[in-house]
Amino acid sequence: MTAGKINPLVAVIATGGTIASERADNGASTPSLSGKSLLSLLPEMPVALRPIELMAKDSASLTLTDMQRISDKVGELLQDADVSGIVVLHGTDAMEETALLVHLQHELTKPVLFTGAQFTADHPKADGPANLAAAAIAATDPENAGRGVLVCFGGRLLPAWGLYKQSSDVADAFRQSRPLENPPSPRLAAALDSVRVDVVAIYPGCDSVHVDASLRADAHGIVLAALGSGNANPRLVEAVRRCAGVGVPVMVSSRVPDGLLVSSYGGGGGGHDLADAGAVHSSTLRPGQARILLAALVASGAGAEVIAQAFSDFSSDTPS
Repeated sequence: MTAGKINPLVAVIATGGTIASERADNGASTPSLSGKSLLSLLPEMPVALRPIELMAKDSASLTLTDMQRISDKVGELLQDADVSGIVVLHGTDAMEETALLVHLQHELTKPVLFTGAQFTADHPKADGPANLAAAAIAATDPENAGRGVLVCFGGRLLPAWGLYKQSSDVADAFRQSRPLENPPSPRLAAALDSVRVDVVAIYPGCDSVHVDASLRADAHGIVLAALGSGNANPRLVEAVRRCAGVGVPVMVSSRVPDGLLVSSYGGGGGGHDLADAGAVHSSTLRPGQARILLAALVASGAGAEVIAQAFSDFSSDTPS
C-alpha cells in the first residue's frame, strides 16, 4: 500500500502449469508451487494480491470439467465487490481454450487476464514472475474489462479470440490467427461437464474411421482439423453427411495457424463440398478453440443458425 492510498485488489487464481513447476531430480517438471509462493517472487507493486489455490495441474491434463471449474471461480470473483481484477495462472498447452471458455460464459465487469510461463520457476530464464507482474498491473486497468478476456504473455496483451500457442520454446509464445478483438460475450452459461466434442485430424489420404468412431462414442459435435483453408476429401464429405443425418454438428477448422478460413474449394472434398454436406466453417478459431465454442453452444442448446453465426465470429453476415 502506498502512503494514504489503498491499492486495488487483484485475485490470482492458481491452476498449475509451467509457471508453478520445478524440475525434479529425474528431469520431470511438475506443478509444485502454490499461488502464494509465486506471489512472493514478485517485486513490490501498487497492487494488493489475493492468491486462490484452485488446482495444480498441467494444462495438457485438464478436462472440460476442470476448465468449467476455472470459469466458475472467475464468475464468483466477478461478483466480489472487493476484487478489482482477476488473473488466472494457467499452463500454456491449453491456455487459449480455458481463456475462450471464460469469455464465452461471462460478461466482464472487471478485467480478467490469463498468464503463465514457458520456463519453469527454477529455470535460468524463468519468465513467470515477469508475466505475472504484467498481468497483475493490467488487471487494475478498468478499460481492459471492456476488451473481454485477455492473455498477458511475453510482453503482449492479446484477446482470447483466435489465440493459439505459436512456439514451444520462446517466451513470446502466443499469437492470434487473425488480428481481431474479442466479440461481445454471448454468455453461454451452461456447464460443459457432460458435453463431448471431438477433434479429428485430417491428412492426405485419410478415411472417415475417426469421424465414425466419434459418432459411435456419442460425441455431441466434431471439429475437423482440416487442410489449407478447410479442405478434406470425398470420404470425409460422406462422413459429414452421416453426421448431419443424426444431428451431430461438424465444424471445419484448419491445421494452418493464420488467416481467414473460407469454404471455397470443390473437387469432391474441398471446403465447399463439406459445407454442402452440412459442415460449418470456423472463420477464425483453430481446432482447440473451435472445440470449446462448439461445446459451449451444444451445452446451451443452440440451433444450426446460431452455431453458424458464432463460427463467423458472431457476425450477422454468415457465409452461405
